[in-house]
Amino acid sequence: MFRAVLRCSSSSRGGLAAWRRAAALAAGGSPSAQARAQPQPAAALAARWYSHGKQETDEEFDARWVTYFNKPDIDAWELRKGMNTLIGYDLVPEPNIIDAALRACRRLNDLASAIRILEAVKDKAGPHKEIYPYVIQELRPTLTELGIPTPEEIGLDKL
Repeated sequence: MFRAVLRCSSSSRGGLAAWRRAAALAAGGSPSAQARAQPQPAAALAARWYSHGKQETDEEFDARWVTYFNKPDIDAWELRKGMNTLIGYDLVPEPNIIDAALRACRRLNDLASAIRILEAVKDKAGPHKEIYPYVIQELRPTLTELGIPTPEEIGLDKL
């Protein structure tokens, strides 16, 4: 293959056509088949392949993040990295994901991160004032069990 390419590149006639013939021969095509082949229009190359992947369902997404935060050997950096990635999405995390994250904070004995997670959820809810009370309502048993106060209970909403 390389010899054929070198011969074609050193010849003064044929230039690009010689390169194409050499590449076709190296790929196993016959010269007569290559002579009949017509160039394809450029529009065929503009296909979008990125949208053909499998779409993750909401349940799979929730399960992936709950599994991430339930890792027994999670460290503080992984907790912050996971929350940063999760908050970066265009959604408010489900209460079961936040529950797993708060339990990870408790395993790490990191009260500051737990409160910061609740602040991030409140911030992420934005103008939809009904979301944050719902999340707190769903998390109330976990917050009580773990002894985690809400930002409102310690006065962070007044600052």
